[in-house]
Amino acid sequence: MSSQSLNRRIFREMNDVVSDVSSGVTLKILNEADVTHLKGSFAGPPGTPYEGGLFVVDIKIPIDYPFKPPVMKFDTKVYHPNISSQTGAICIDILRDQWSPILTIKSCLISLQSLLQSPEPNNPQDAQVASHFIKDHAGFVRTAQ
Repeated sequence: MSSQSLNRRIFREMNDVVSDVSSGVTLKILNEADVTHLKGSFAGPPGTPYEGGLFVVDIKIPIDYPFKPPVMKFDTKVYHPNISSQTGAICIDILRDQWSPILTIKSCLISLQSLLQSPEPNNPQDAQVASHFIKDHAGFVRTAQ
């Protein structure tokens, strides 16, 4: 994909996020000179230890997007089995082997919000947090809050 096509796709996706307030996600370009580096955010899901929090995600769009997934990591510290508490790296299949060009940045952010609601401790990014989730769920919830 040419850089012009990539930029058009990114702006189209930005407009989709702006026009869909009900999705609960926001997206902003950090530098107009480089539209491939973005910040996304969303609220913590209700009924979870993350409720009331605002979660910021760093997003880097590769030159071969949408054929390759965006590179995403949490800027916000998150205590979660599928998110590295050290680096913010995320273990979710749509950002790896289940990526499809029909997915968008918005759909990825919504999936990350869903991941906060439904952790997958058997496929962890952070094994220590996953163990805490499995062995002492109440303690996990207290720590995550």
